[in-house]
Formats: sequence, C-alpha cells, structure tokens
Amino acid sequence: MEVQDTYKTILKPSIETLFKEKNSKFFGYAFPVKTEDDVKEHLEAIKKQHHAARHWCYAYQIGTETIAYRANDDGEPNNSAGMPIYGQIQSFDVTNVLIIVVRYFGGVKLGVGGLISAYRTSAQLSLEASKIVERTINIEYLIVFDYKNMNKVMRTIKEKNLNVVDQKLELHCELTISVRKKDAETVFNSFSILYEVEIKEL
Repeated sequence: MEVQDTYKTILKPSIETLFKEKNSKFFGYAFPVKTEDDVKEHLEAIKKQHHAARHWCYAYQIGTETIAYRANDDGEPNNSAGMPIYGQIQSFDVTNVLIIVVRYFGGVKLGVGGLISAYRTSAQLSLEASKIVERTINIEYLIVFDYKNMNKVMRTIKEKNLNVVDQKLELHCELTISVRKKDAETVFNSFSILYEVEIKEL
C-alpha cells in the first residue's frame, strides 16, 4: 500500500480579491497558517484593516494527518458563509490555510442562497490568486552515537541522501534527520541495525 505523504498548501498570502454582488462587497484573503495563533493574528489584522465592515467570515484547515478545521459565519445566517468558504479549501485540496472574506453590506439583502454563492466565489477567487505548492509529510529522527561511530552513520546518511536538520558533533554525537514519510521505515531500519547507534522518532 502506498503511503500518502504529500499535501498541498499555499506559499504566501494571496493578493486581496474583490467580488461584488448587489452593492455588497466581498474582500477575500488566503493565508498560510500552521497554528490557531496564526489564525488569530491574521483575523485581528484584517479586522483592523476593515474596521468598518459588517462581517469577517472565515474558515481554516490545519494539519496533514490529523486535521483541525473551523468555519465561522460571524453573524451571517447559519452555514451561509463559513461552510461555503471551507468547501473551497476542500475543493482545492489544500491544508494549513486560512481564508477570510470581509463583507461590506450594500443595502440589498442577498438571501441565504445569494450569500452562499458570494462567499464561495470570494473564497475561490482568493485561492485562485494564491500560489499552491505541494509539500512532503516528513518525520524527524534523532540519531545518537559516539564519535568513533561517525563514519558509518555519515556513510548511511550519504547513501540514502538524507537531510540533516540539526547536529551536535562532540564525543557524544546527536543528529536530527528529516525523512519523507514513505521512506521513514527503511531509513529507521538502516540505522537501527548499526552497532552502538541509537535512533528514535522525535
């Protein structure tokens, strides 16, 4: 069975997009996020920027294997804003993404159907304005060994073309390596068979 070890996300914040419907204006933004604190920061910044707006609706999805998501209607009728925005995150198949749609009411009610369509379109525009990239899901291992075993550890790292993210090379050495999930088991095994070398997942 092939391990799914890639995911799609956006590289950097999108440009501001604008969608108009019956005098209402919908400003859309997409941001790369990793934590809920990132989400709060972007929301606060957008609320300051658009302090005169009526609604700041948003949806986000964080995580690759364990997914956390939230959809917020911010005062719009139930499921007329947050879920249509979240639906676009799903249809573009991206994660670690926050989409905020700011609405300025234009005096004409759009009805629930109109709102769903407007929020969905605005979210779609902000994702279309983003650069979507594919990333790999990586696992980090800590390799612990004495200096005298350095050569055999380094040989394995070179043979397998591994990415060393951190190292402490003294009498007692520690290396942190980052490995694609699909290769993780093979890499783990190739170190665990080495005499006097310890490997553990971080």
